[in-house]
Amino acid sequence: MYYQIFLVIYLIIALVLVGFILLQQGKGADMGASFGAGSSATIFGSSGSGNFMTKTTTILATCFFLISLVLGNLTAQRTKATDEWNNLGGAEQVESATPASDVPVSDDKKENDVPN
Repeated sequence: MYYQIFLVIYLIIALVLVGFILLQQGKGADMGASFGAGSSATIFGSSGSGNFMTKTTTILATCFFLISLVLGNLTAQRTKATDEWNNLGGAEQVESATPASDVPVSDDKKENDVPN
């Protein structure tokens, strides 16, 4: 149960982390703004997003790595299900039984038995 919860949280954090990384401004973007490239007109202002985005990315990355360790530990402690195909020699021999039927089966068919 905990494994699935951690896995869903892990995937959500991974997607949000990728989004925050893609939204961040590069180090060289400030140089273009000084020459009038217009990249300073962002949502958070010219430098207002730096602290918020950096701190959020750091928190998300830390959570991502911690949940990675927890998921790795939970996976290592799980018992592995044995694969049926690995041990074909030890498989039980199952005899095929003919199905019991009250109606006798005959190979001879009469012409008037066939519907028209």
